[in-house]
Amino acid sequence: MNLYPSIEYASPAEIRVLQEQKLSELLRYLQDNSAFYQRLFSQNGIDIENIRTLEDLQYIPLTSKSDLQQFNHDFFCVPNHKIVDYSTTSGTLGDPVTFGLSDSDLERLAYNEAISFACAGIKEGDLVQMMTTVDKRFMAGLAYFLGLRKMGAGVIRMGPGIPELQWDSILRYKPKWLITVPSFLLKMIEYAENHGIDYKNSSVYGAVCIGESLREQDFSDSALSRKIAEKWNIKLFSTYASTEMSTAFAECELQQGGHQHPELIITEILDENEKPVSQGGTGELVITTLGVEALPLLRFKTGDLVKAHYEPCGCGRTTMRLGPVVGRKQHMIKYRGTTLYPPALNDILNGFDGITVYQIVIRTNDIGTDEIIVKISTEQDCEELLSEVKDRFRAKLRVSPRIEIFPADELTALVYNPKSRKPIHFLDLRL
Repeated sequence: MNLYPSIEYASPAEIRVLQEQKLSELLRYLQDNSAFYQRLFSQNGIDIENIRTLEDLQYIPLTSKSDLQQFNHDFFCVPNHKIVDYSTTSGTLGDPVTFGLSDSDLERLAYNEAISFACAGIKEGDLVQMMTTVDKRFMAGLAYFLGLRKMGAGVIRMGPGIPELQWDSILRYKPKWLITVPSFLLKMIEYAENHGIDYKNSSVYGAVCIGESLREQDFSDSALSRKIAEKWNIKLFSTYASTEMSTAFAECELQQGGHQHPELIITEILDENEKPVSQGGTGELVITTLGVEALPLLRFKTGDLVKAHYEPCGCGRTTMRLGPVVGRKQHMIKYRGTTLYPPALNDILNGFDGITVYQIVIRTNDIGTDEIIVKISTEQDCEELLSEVKDRFRAKLRVSPRIEIFPADELTALVYNPKSRKPIHFLDLRL
């Protein structure tokens, strides 16, 4: 298969022609098969024949995650017997949202991951250790496996956690690449140092990282990636995706943002009034999936605040690139008159070598405002570290949250909960 689609190197005009053609196909498909979108078109007087350009999308109402949760079954466009895999994602109203995938969707998912991994530099014949779950109805883990196999790479399915077993596998099979949550690499390094493993001369060349940001908004390394690089000089590549998108945005070797796959997804960046932001502005990512059979989405609000970059990349691709996620709209924190997002807090905490593990908890206090509690574990002098952390927060964010010291084993169990697919560094307990 071609791992470097020509459309990603085409002119903006050619990309637009392809996307508008696929948009027309999607609208007809939804009109014929989706009870939810049939109702939405009818209630809003939308004639899909009048939606011909990307700009015309603005005449269609946005779809939210609460829509998906309330009318989950109405989004399905194929009968149950055509669903060959079920995935779930968390819902805004409590219950999870179910996504079904057909055979065609699994093939699309594999293709998406194959070209995304190729963008990051993985090649046919490379051996890749997957340090993520493939069970628990987790779409991403399945996508990684299918994509690696489609591109002809070898896969070691290790699953998450347990540094001892991860190192046993690395030393035994010598993978070139890892797929992992980047903060777990610090656990891997710590284990290697404590057990005499020569990790700096291992077979590992690079890691494709999920779930946590590796870059600042100017694409310089985040505190987390700097912390890893100081210890272990491997290549780190960032990716961004979600179950709803069934599409990934992966960095190329130049690490200047996640490249869009224009044949698979249409993107909009909207302000709080649901209007396109000016070029270079930050807004909510809204996506329209292309080529999805079972549960396609039209103008779906991801909740993620991002910035798009449109200038051609030095790698030759002309596709739009997404910068690091600024934050999630629902996770916005108003603290003592200052607006904050969790990534800003993460970046500060990741900058401290003395913090072994942390968790940020947001809750509503007695007077109805947001309260931030930062739980940390450390092997250093607690009072000295507390003072340094508070000073760093004041310098970077102008405010300092409440900080509590916890035993390492107790806090590690909370953050790396085996029931969770990802580390729980942020917990929102607000009313």
